[in-house]
Amino acid sequence: MAFSYMIRAGSQAECQTELDRLCLLLGATPTTAPMRASGPGWMARAVKTKAPAVGEGPVER
Repeated sequence: MAFSYMIRAGSQAECQTELDRLCLLLGATPTTAPMRASGPGWMARAVKTKAPAVGEGPVER
């Protein structure tokens, strides 16, 4: 199953910071750089490219 993620933030810098964090934690790759969203704020997207290594990423319960 493929996953995609969308980040929405109030500023371009905040959107980029959260996109970078998401990619690091989940092993995702950006598909769009931060851009103005329709409506208030900024958005960016990423797709999951690999499973996190043991000890990386969120904890599954």
